[in-house]
Amino acid sequence: MTRMVSLCASVALVAAAAACSHATAGVADSAKTEDPIVAAAKVVRGDIAQVLTVSAEFRPYQEIDVHAKVAGYVKSINVDVGDRVTAGQLLATLEVPELQDQLRQDDATIKRAGEEINRAQADLERTQSLHEVAHLNSTRLSDVMKTRPKLIAQQDIDEATSRDRVAEAQVATSKAALAAAGEQLEIARADQGKTRTLLAYARISAPFSGVITHRYADTGAMIQAGTSSQTQTMPVVRLSQNSTLRLIIPAPESTVPRIHLGAPVDINVQSLGRTFRGTVARFADRLDADTRTMRVEVDVPNPKLELVPGMYAEASLALDQAKDVLVAPVQAIDRSQATPKVLVVSGAEGHQQIEIRNVTLGLESSDRVEVSSGLKADDLVIVGNRAQLKSGMRVVAKVMSQAKAGE
Repeated sequence: MTRMVSLCASVALVAAAAACSHATAGVADSAKTEDPIVAAAKVVRGDIAQVLTVSAEFRPYQEIDVHAKVAGYVKSINVDVGDRVTAGQLLATLEVPELQDQLRQDDATIKRAGEEINRAQADLERTQSLHEVAHLNSTRLSDVMKTRPKLIAQQDIDEATSRDRVAEAQVATSKAALAAAGEQLEIARADQGKTRTLLAYARISAPFSGVITHRYADTGAMIQAGTSSQTQTMPVVRLSQNSTLRLIIPAPESTVPRIHLGAPVDINVQSLGRTFRGTVARFADRLDADTRTMRVEVDVPNPKLELVPGMYAEASLALDQAKDVLVAPVQAIDRSQATPKVLVVSGAEGHQQIEIRNVTLGLESSDRVEVSSGLKADDLVIVGNRAQLKSGMRVVAKVMSQAKAGE
């Protein structure tokens, strides 16, 4: 009996010792799991760009209402909405009977001016012949007078000289008449050229290649001459050049010094689910007084006419770029004080603790920021909630990729 009691006591002591051992191990395990888990990301070297992203609307590169230069009735119209035309292609033909009549009148005037020239030429030849005879007669009498002064009366010599001068004046008059007839011919030809030019305007052609976006007139419609800005004349068609589109970006005042001609622009069209590339083609070089923005125009090639004027897009213009620099997630930066700070996880795994560092920042994108000083490559920075974290606190870092850290 005594031996059985002793054995039971020994078993109880072993059980108690085992229970104490398990309890001690549980306390140690719970102590290890008390270190909070924090989300962290590595500081890496890479490229970063500061991007201006603005919503904008596509507009045609150029768009006009095609008017008629002369008034007339639409004899035929060769295009309709949606037709693609090339520069110089015939769009419509007008019927202008009065110009046809004017052209026939100009032809008759030119013919008459030609006949006047012929008559003036003949008259000049006649007066030149008379002048030659009169001048020869006057010269002969003058020569005889010199050799035999008493033979011919002075009156006869004076009359011969007078007839010579009259004939000379008639020659001058005939030359002037011939010149006037020539000028009349030139005037008639100029009038004919003007009529033919106006008649050519009856054929309305496309000034540039594009797409017909509106048709205003039909066959038989009366079209007024579009020569006066004070009258609202009806156009024939509207023509839009869509092979290249314009995207108007209102650039804020702070970004104006960093906008340059030829800069690439990424254009995301959500309705098509695609991104296109354009370039800064021109800018106003002045700020709008009301919005404090500058008008920047981006040319977007559209050879397949996939883009349609009126579509909305998001244009992303890189203002500044930096290559091979240290970058960290934006969420890692604490800007609650004057000097930006980050929480760095230092130490080996299982012995990690928090360290607060001041940093100097550079360029910033939507999800990353350049760190000029205060960090080095492969440093772990906390990107999660920092409310309960302090310097020297032991933590367990869960490393996230840069993409996830920037979400």
